[in-house]
Amino acid sequence: MLDVTEFFAVPAPEAQRRKSVPLGAQAATLDDAILELAGDSIAAGEPVTIDVDIRTENRTVGAKVAHAITVGYPHGLPDGAVSIRLTGSAGQSFGAFIVNGMSLSLEGEANDYVGKGMSGGEIAIRPPAAAPFAAPQAIAGNTNLYGATGGRLFLAGQAGERFAVRNSGATAVVEGIGDHGCEYMTGGTVIVLGPTGYNFGAGMTNGASYVYDPDGLFPGRINGESILLEAIPGDSEAEQVRALITRHVETTGSRHARNLLIDWPQTVSAMWKVIPRAALASRAESEAVAEPEPSRGAAD
Repeated sequence: MLDVTEFFAVPAPEAQRRKSVPLGAQAATLDDAILELAGDSIAAGEPVTIDVDIRTENRTVGAKVAHAITVGYPHGLPDGAVSIRLTGSAGQSFGAFIVNGMSLSLEGEANDYVGKGMSGGEIAIRPPAAAPFAAPQAIAGNTNLYGATGGRLFLAGQAGERFAVRNSGATAVVEGIGDHGCEYMTGGTVIVLGPTGYNFGAGMTNGASYVYDPDGLFPGRINGESILLEAIPGDSEAEQVRALITRHVETTGSRHARNLLIDWPQTVSAMWKVIPRAALASRAESEAVAEPEPSRGAAD
């Protein structure tokens, strides 16, 4: 028998292989500072407003506050009960996992994963008041609203790729996005008031999306295997879209969105409604099941 022992390395002694690294105390986070100021009000269910600065090192801002609310109030608090107003540049996952009753208003910009996993509340991000530009600029990173199940997000600017990926219930208004928008989306509403990247709607199976497309480029940027396009079908649906854009202006002060509302007939005529093919197939199947069989006479 061939001896291959020489080809195998000798394992290190067990004392060297079995190692654990003790974790020290976690550094204080921005949420800890917010809870120092607002914790008593949250525990009592009382309205509170906090003003703080934020930097890119501050990540997942809002998650600990959401936990504090959920511990005392599993279904959240009334809208806007905990209002956090921030200034600066937010790190990754700004507003992740926030819940009903929370309002995060940021003057500045944010990195990736804004609103990740959020189930309620509202996030609004706008550029600084002294910004020298009027046209929408990049204001948030990639993969915003990843896995969100509720709440509202308003971005007075453009976001990156995979906007609202796996969104199943959140509502958003944004002024432009990158590739793969609304990818694998199963619910919620997304309004895009500007250009999109390519492969929009790939794997989208439900939910509502509307895209402002004055230059007629959007049909060439969708994933045609997953979605279809049509004009907004009626005044009632158009008014629902208008109401969301109005709320967007109220929370962000967006000049771009305000101008679109001023000339609303022209704006709505340049918008597409996105229709997931899977939703159409599911609806047709449900209607077929619900349709009663024709009555039959005795001779049948």
